[in-house]
Amino acid sequence: MVAAYNRTVLSTREVQPYAREPEGRRRLTLSFDNGPFPDVTPLVLDALASRDLLATFFVCGKDVSDPRKRAIVERAHAAGHRIGNHTLTHTVELGASTDPAAPAREIGAAQDALGALAAPERWFRPYGAGGVLGPRLLSPAAVRYLSEGAYSCVLWNSVPRDWENPAGWPERALADLERQDWTLVVLHDIPSGAMRALPSFLDGVLERDVEITHELPPACVPIRAGRVVGSLDGLVASTHNP
Repeated sequence: MVAAYNRTVLSTREVQPYAREPEGRRRLTLSFDNGPFPDVTPLVLDALASRDLLATFFVCGKDVSDPRKRAIVERAHAAGHRIGNHTLTHTVELGASTDPAAPAREIGAAQDALGALAAPERWFRPYGAGGVLGPRLLSPAAVRYLSEGAYSCVLWNSVPRDWENPAGWPERALADLERQDWTLVVLHDIPSGAMRALPSFLDGVLERDVEITHELPPACVPIRAGRVVGSLDGLVASTHNP
């Protein structure tokens, strides 16, 4: 799969090196999807700032047209957090779509809406319909679009489903942290009540001597700056779809 998709990538692109996989000490990378919300995201930013932590916020293009929400994204960007593209509408599973315009709309139009907030590298997280990593995630056309546009595709290896269990998600996230060396968790800065548990979760992680890092685990970034550098097996729809 990797070799097949690499043929679509411009050979002149250079990719910045990954951070090395951790040796010994476990790592956690924080990411937040589907915000911002005025009653939630500023509190998340406060919790991160008070602990000198950085995260990645994956934002839908439709949301940054709201001046109040855009101001929150601007605050996150100014604080040093990474801003990523989480599709335009958060409704289209690219691997299930038969619309040939879907990649340009869901990826490209969202990137245009984010503008300089998403600079300089183009970080994209596909819509996973509940965090499912499967063939509905991407289409061959979407992979080509990401490659030709020099995007980096950021996936995940922990989805504690905080939107379903606002009080119990930290236990699930900590279990994921215990079973793998480097966890990239997906949380949601939405008005579910889940982020009220964020400060105690962060403190619990730090007490376990886990490094909370802004770096991204290579295993969760199969496309980097337009180059397919990891496995896409099981993540791309059959070629009969666009």
